[in-house]
Amino acid sequence: MKKMMMAFLAGSMAMAASQAMAADPVTLQLKWVAQGQFGGYYVAKDKGFYEDEGLDVTIKPGGPDIAPEQVIAGGGADVIVDWMGGALVAREKGVPLTNIAQPYQKSGLQLICPKDGPVKTEADFKGHTLGVWFFGNEYPFFAWMNKLGLKTDGGKDGVTVLKQSFDVQPLIQKQADCISVMTYNEYWQAIDAGFKQEDLIVFNYTALGNDLLEDGLYVLDTKLKDPKFKENMVKFVRASMKGWKYAIDNPEEAAEIVMDNGGQDENHQKRMMGEVAKLIGDGSGKLDMATYDRTVKALLDQKIISKKPEGAYTADITSAALK
Repeated sequence: MKKMMMAFLAGSMAMAASQAMAADPVTLQLKWVAQGQFGGYYVAKDKGFYEDEGLDVTIKPGGPDIAPEQVIAGGGADVIVDWMGGALVAREKGVPLTNIAQPYQKSGLQLICPKDGPVKTEADFKGHTLGVWFFGNEYPFFAWMNKLGLKTDGGKDGVTVLKQSFDVQPLIQKQADCISVMTYNEYWQAIDAGFKQEDLIVFNYTALGNDLLEDGLYVLDTKLKDPKFKENMVKFVRASMKGWKYAIDNPEEAAEIVMDNGGQDENHQKRMMGEVAKLIGDGSGKLDMATYDRTVKALLDQKIISKKPEGAYTADITSAALK
């Protein structure tokens, strides 16, 4: 009996090892550091959703000096999280990025200004300093200013653009009249820094119809020609969206999982998960074509890209993942 049990255990271990060896490796490059913004991916890994699909997923955090487009172009990732503006610019420059899923169906981008400052409405922007993130995050802002007919060269007929740090210091130190924030992150940093919600004027990109697509999943279109890679991306998207749905239903647990993977400030991560949940939409990961068309038009109007992109997205992956 003992020998039979030993043989059974040995067989089970061998099977587990075989399954682990059979798992296909996939590397995901995030757009920023480990935080609730990417909670769905961390949950999918922690809960074994990727493993259930036969995938061994490595999640690489980003940072201020990490450009996901460059990472994937250099072979350092199979799939990246990116904003569509940055992805389409990279595509035009020769990095053939293709959107395979769009977990974030709404934008979290805002511009905030103190009520006791000089900016009360869009009409007040002219002649003032506005804080903007770069590294691919600037495109929605420039498209918005173009829509308003405002130059961004610092002249009297336009606005002065401050290359903003990824925090709220420019507002605290009065370096800018308004700054960029995300609904799920820097907005709450401003509140924690002492600004009261009722004392802030908020310009929400989505409410103003200026929202461009944010955190989507992108791969190199050349790799999609490989049936095995394409199959793995279907599995990856299916498991990722399962992770997002779990994170939305269990935000506190999701925040704890993010903390276990390098997130900072548990209360902040819990609050972030609650705000991110509002941006995921129906949880399908499907790309909304109306928002895609608006994103492309805004980039073309501002001459951020010079021509309408071809092959910049595919619905094949999400369609297969949803079956």
